[in-house]
Amino acid sequence: MANKSSPKSTVPLISAVVRVLSVLEKLSLRRTVGLEELSREIRLAKSTVYRFLLTLQELGYARRAENDRWAITLRMFNVGSRALDHLDLHAAARPVAEELAEEVGETVHMGVLDGDAAVYVLKIESKYRIRMYSRVGGRMPLYSTAIGKVLLACMTPEEREAALENVRLLPFTRNTITSRAALDAEIARTRERGYGLDNRENEEDLHCISAPIFDYTGAIVAALSVSWPGFRYEREDEAEKIRQVKTAAARISAMLGHET
Repeated sequence: MANKSSPKSTVPLISAVVRVLSVLEKLSLRRTVGLEELSREIRLAKSTVYRFLLTLQELGYARRAENDRWAITLRMFNVGSRALDHLDLHAAARPVAEELAEEVGETVHMGVLDGDAAVYVLKIESKYRIRMYSRVGGRMPLYSTAIGKVLLACMTPEEREAALENVRLLPFTRNTITSRAALDAEIARTRERGYGLDNRENEEDLHCISAPIFDYTGAIVAALSVSWPGFRYEREDEAEKIRQVKTAAARISAMLGHET
């Protein structure tokens, strides 16, 4: 359900660094690789690639395998795993959420799973006077919210059954899904398209779009959403709204080490 995206950098890149990282990325894709094959894939002369490999070997990031082939070592894993100790979901998400709120002008939330409900862990207010009533720490149903649908869509069938086992599908509005069959169909649509919608299902005249946030293991850790009051929600712009939310969620996922 993820689609990684990031803004184009305006910083001039150092070619040697780019090439070394290209070598490491190619090494990480297979058990071993030959010099000629590696040179062809990254479009560099064999002599240049060989010097990079010798340097990486000296630093402990690559090793020479059998038959003069090369392999990546676990040093990169050790570096990455240490970075996880310092990575905070909230800190990673806040600047992206603030940019999204500025871009769309509406309230942005991030929610996480908590048993049979979702909990807001981040809120960036709308720029308008008329705002959504919600608070960090507030709980919300899974079945009637965009964030909740995304969380449900990323669960295994067993996890989903456990989350919904004791939940009564009560109507909050006339649009709330109140049958399990209809909810299962909506969850399937959410999973297939990669985003969730709340079309005035949890609150009257409130529309929400949500997208998943994944960590480096590919597991969902949160969902990002934007909420619009009905009078500011233009249906003809829905595709662009969806793109904005998915792009922001994918940026946070990328910071958490997720790769598509």
